Amino acid sequence: MTIDDSELNGITVDGSYELAGVPDEFQRLWTPHRMVYIQNGQQPPEHECPFCIAPRMDDEKALIVARGTHAYVLLNLFPYNSGHLLVCPYRHVALYDEATAAETAEIAALTQTAMRVIKKVSRNEGFNIGMNQGRIAGAGIADHLHQHIVPRWALDSNFFPIIAKTKALPQLLGDVRRSIAEAWPTEPTDSAE
Repeated sequence: MTIDDSELNGITVDGSYELAGVPDEFQRLWTPHRMVYIQNGQQPPEHECPFCIAPRMDDEKALIVARGTHAYVLLNLFPYNSGHLLVCPYRHVALYDEATAAETAEIAALTQTAMRVIKKVSRNEGFNIGMNQGRIAGAGIADHLHQHIVPRWALDSNFFPIIAKTKALPQLLGDVRRSIAEAWPTEPTDSAE
């Protein structure tokens, strides 16, 4: 195809490789929807905190599997593995050392119960448990304390996450929530044990 000089508005080019949109060695992923994140950051305002909103919702819709007095347990909306749970205090507090003794005791007790329930339901072989404290440490929602409980199996790692940046999750969130909630003990968690 011949390009007429009038089409280039006086710009001279030696070849088509100099024109915009011509393929080159770079892969470009256009993500204009990310401008909201870039301009505003990923941290929601306190009045929009998902961990403050969830307890006001229906358990099934909020993916809550259990409620305590000071904290509750819900499925991670973006799980690393099936059964990835979060334990959150109801109170909007950012750091573990800002939580009350009652909150930390109940977070610990709910974590232990969650581990027992997940082992019963999923027959997993191990866990990753932890908290990312602050944005610099990788906290997705840095302003509301939450502890991750990630069940692990010997064969849960494969090439997908490494090569394809994809995670295969064999169960739907609603099904996972239902199985964990149904297996959760009906007796309240005693944090004094």
